[in-house]
Amino acid sequence: MISLERRALLVSPLSNCHAEIGRWLWCLEDVRRTLITKLTGISQSILDTKMGERQTIGSLLYHIALIEADWLYEEILCSEWDPEIRSLFPLEDRPEDGSLTHFEGQSLEEHFYRLNKVREVFLSHTSSMDLTDWRKPRVLEHYDVTPEWVVYHLIEHESHHRGQIFQLLRELLND
Repeated sequence: MISLERRALLVSPLSNCHAEIGRWLWCLEDVRRTLITKLTGISQSILDTKMGERQTIGSLLYHIALIEADWLYEEILCSEWDPEIRSLFPLEDRPEDGSLTHFEGQSLEEHFYRLNKVREVFLSHTSSMDLTDWRKPRVLEHYDVTPEWVVYHLIEHESHHRGQIFQLLRELLND
């Protein structure tokens, strides 16, 4: 039987920050929440299985966290990486052939820790911004970028890879 339970589909700004920024950060967190919920309890085998030329779920999780950290330090903060965050990424994102780095052997808990630690640091920096800083372009060599756009991009990026992960999960669980 299909549940007809009524739900409230609302964007609720994160607390302790400007309401507009809090809405964007809530959206960023919502994408992560659905990813973590769907993956909770999957086996190491599912996490590390490579299907053809596609990436493993573990490789995609590593990539998601690395890209979020990179945008934080390189574009938003324009600073050196925190050594604790840098230590979570022993491998570069892509080898010379341009594909994503193959990453396996870490437990789901280790992947979740990395994702959560990067997000914690990301939120600590972005939630403390005012609207002026949120919309202030960072002038870089090849482009100008605002923290607001970075969050938009990270929502888009993680949603894309979440779709890939969910497709892999469906295929792996149906075999």
